[in-house]
Amino acid sequence: MGLELLWSLVAVLAATYAISFGFLKKLNEWYYVRRLRKKKQDPPLPPGDMGWPFVGNMCSFLTAFKSQDPDSFIHNLNQRYGGTSIYKTHLFGSPSVIVCSPELCRKVLTDDEHFLFGYPSSAIQLGGKKSMYGVPMSEHRRLRRLTTDPINGHQALALYIGHIEHIVIPSLEDLSSMNKPIKFFSEMKRIGLKVIAQLFLGSTKDSDLFSMVKYYTELFPGVLSLPINIPGFAFHRAMKARRKLVKMIQDELDKRRATSLEEDRKKGMMDLLMEVESENGEKLEDEHIIDLLLLILFAGHETTAHTMMWVLIYLNQHPEMLQKAKEEQQTIIKRRPSAQKGLTLTEIKQMEYLPKVIDESLRRNNFAFALFRKVEADVNFNGYTIPKGWKVLVWYRALHMDPNIYSNPKEFIPSRWENHRFRGRTFIPFGAGSRTCPGADLAKLEISISLHYFLLNYKLEELNPKGPISYLPLPRPADDCLARIIKLPSSS
Repeated sequence: MGLELLWSLVAVLAATYAISFGFLKKLNEWYYVRRLRKKKQDPPLPPGDMGWPFVGNMCSFLTAFKSQDPDSFIHNLNQRYGGTSIYKTHLFGSPSVIVCSPELCRKVLTDDEHFLFGYPSSAIQLGGKKSMYGVPMSEHRRLRRLTTDPINGHQALALYIGHIEHIVIPSLEDLSSMNKPIKFFSEMKRIGLKVIAQLFLGSTKDSDLFSMVKYYTELFPGVLSLPINIPGFAFHRAMKARRKLVKMIQDELDKRRATSLEEDRKKGMMDLLMEVESENGEKLEDEHIIDLLLLILFAGHETTAHTMMWVLIYLNQHPEMLQKAKEEQQTIIKRRPSAQKGLTLTEIKQMEYLPKVIDESLRRNNFAFALFRKVEADVNFNGYTIPKGWKVLVWYRALHMDPNIYSNPKEFIPSRWENHRFRGRTFIPFGAGSRTCPGADLAKLEISISLHYFLLNYKLEELNPKGPISYLPLPRPADDCLARIIKLPSSS
């Protein structure tokens, strides 16, 4: 009798719990959706649901991304609400709309009038008031026009090759000399930060490189944190690190203006940005230069490390592809003049197979799953209303893994890039439109140089090649690619 009473009580509590949350879920739906429909003739909101009160659909998102199938999140939306490629939801604390077709993604990313940057306040504050992500669109276009050559121009990229080699070559040698397994992803991130510091300053001083890496390591955790500037919070530590980085870069700017270029120091990105002039002969303000350099530090800190790691993991899984990639790099060495030391931009642009491998890695495991935008006024979009203040998530992971675009999307197939129809609107690892990542060409340059020297001289030996993958905050082996770096015989 007592047991029956206990089970009855449990059933009543469970039913009460379900009814209460069902009611709250409907109330949540009304709060975000029903009350927004001013007139019956207004276009409807996209299909979908707003999830539970306060948490929205974060539980579903986290469940999918903590599994080994992160794409199940979009697949479930597709199954429940049809293949509209546009869905309403509530994620990361905001009512949002997800778009995941080539046409809709391209529309959002190229419509600067209606879709603005939607990154968190913490990221905007740490990026700076004068960064490309923090200024109005007209100012953004001006900065983009003035800084394209110093970042991605032919002359600049040719200049940066030596800086990248200066860091990458000895760093890979150091990794191979270790007598213990290393977390390859973590080590490549450290190398990537050193490369960026070298590009900024054109400096070979270890103290400069060490300081920049140290401050950035303190800054990055605050980018997606709560913007609480009180001691003990990640954002407070990040703001302190930003101030130190700003002072470091400002001191360097002042020093370079006061002295001519020293013979023992190569030109860096900072020098090129200082030389930029507008049509009226005006130079960039120091604040513009500082915030732009910090933006590149933000955007590029893990891009190269992440892509290089996945390229090597996939090549190890496909020995015939690894051999083909290595032979291409060996051919470059064989046909260059004996007096030449190091890569040239011409050699990098002549590579044919390696860029296909890099693009396939970016497609298969890009470093982000979505780009964030927001609307500041109601937008009629593809027959639906996106309400004022809502976020728009350009879910390009869904785009890159769509079987209707890429046959066998979970397979690593570099040869698919021999068909150029994939490029453009169906492949957007660096975004699209006027706000495409400003350092995309520079990132690919660093990846190509790093892979050139690795493929020629080293082998990645994973300790857990079939281990689980973590997908948050970005796809990577759960053990950060625990591996040994084996130096190859010089004859290979």
